[in-house]
Amino acid sequence: MGVFINLSNHSSDKWSKPQLAAARTYGEIVDIAFPTVPPFATGELIDALVQEYLDRLSAFDISAVMVQGEFVFTYRLVNALKSKGIKVLSACSERKTDERIDSEGRTQRVSIFEFVQFREY
Repeated sequence: MGVFINLSNHSSDKWSKPQLAAARTYGEIVDIAFPTVPPFATGELIDALVQEYLDRLSAFDISAVMVQGEFVFTYRLVNALKSKGIKVLSACSERKTDERIDSEGRTQRVSIFEFVQFREY
């Protein structure tokens, strides 16, 4: 069995038990921080960053990669990984929101995200 790469800014040590269990069906979890993609980055810079991450990921025996972050980088990396036959996933959660009005009349909103499944790109 290979590894499950978590390429996001959400370290697996903060995941719920159900999300950890689902990820472990693909193998050992390896966290790789999602890159900072500057808003002024050109397409060429993003392509170079995608290539850098493809090179970095090639060191692993990958079962699946969860990619979540800046949209254009994610889109390009997902396509590149899929073209290599690598399974690419996104975590799907249900948002549960509790909204209250405090004694000062301010709205306070707390959202809890409950993992449901990994969905393949």
